[in-house]
Amino acid sequence: MDAWYSEHHQAHQGHDELWGGKVIPSFELPVRAERVLDAFLEANLGRVHTPPDAGLAPILAVHDAGYVDFLRGAWDAWRELGRAHPALPLVWHAGLGMPAHCPRHIEGQLGYYSMDAGCAIVAGTWTAAYWSAQCAVAAAAALVHGEPAAFAICRPPGHHAGPRTMGGYCYLNNAAIAAQHLRALGQPRVAVLDVDYHHGNGTQAVFWQRDDVFFTSLHADPNDDYPYLSGHADERGEGAGFGATLNLPLPAGTAAPEYMATLEQALDAVGGFGATAVVVSLGVDTFERDPISRFRLREEDYVELGLRLRRLPRPVLFVFEGGYATDEVGRNVVAVLQGFETAGG
Repeated sequence: MDAWYSEHHQAHQGHDELWGGKVIPSFELPVRAERVLDAFLEANLGRVHTPPDAGLAPILAVHDAGYVDFLRGAWDAWRELGRAHPALPLVWHAGLGMPAHCPRHIEGQLGYYSMDAGCAIVAGTWTAAYWSAQCAVAAAAALVHGEPAAFAICRPPGHHAGPRTMGGYCYLNNAAIAAQHLRALGQPRVAVLDVDYHHGNGTQAVFWQRDDVFFTSLHADPNDDYPYLSGHADERGEGAGFGATLNLPLPAGTAAPEYMATLEQALDAVGGFGATAVVVSLGVDTFERDPISRFRLREEDYVELGLRLRRLPRPVLFVFEGGYATDEVGRNVVAVLQGFETAGG
């Protein structure tokens, strides 16, 4: 299994977030991707490639053009106000029952395009997000060219980013971009399996009304945890997409036995959909010592997770999402990949 990685992710650093009523340095750090890369190389799982530049087209196949233009120009607009600190939104368009108009002012635009205060913009944010998406695009292309599995070391992560919304450390939805790219390259039915601790609300939104991409997620109960406003079991899609969404929320404190049993439900659903390719949103913030999560998976459980994922139809693309216990994040991600490969790869 080869991996795709870009050093451009390092341009996105020094950003803040709103946490517990305070503005603090973000939990989403460059070291996350670096630890994953180091662990992948140490495990000798495959080669590591720098992605080619596929341009904006795969990104615009998922994201609104106005939103992409905002991301590309937000830092410059913020700097024009004489500000050097990270840009965070002041207001949010929270479904006010009125038509949505995108403001001219950068502070208004930050609120218009944000779902939370977890996505500060700094000088290198667009560069990092753009090349993170290129990793996913390149890995998806490798599957179409015959690879049975691939790994995109994406940072920033992506699964909270909607068609025109950033949030939860996510600016461009790498998993959704990869899934759509697989469709564009001829895969007739694609599934996205999200195993991150937090619901992949952005991915769900992208494919909400479609029946050619199946989305399933097991995650923290949104009644009690981020992103709060999506991820309930009764969210099943809309229109042509009704039935192509399956959410499997779990309570705080969930440990491996219940987690793995729920994973089997998701795997059954992917198999029943008849997927011809699968994208796995691989977050390991389900770890017992993750600083912002409340599941109880242990390091040894991630090999078992990978073993079970061998049930997925081929080809399979793993896309790195969350995981904020920086000492263990690389080992936990690679344990999943090793389990997946050991079981028959």
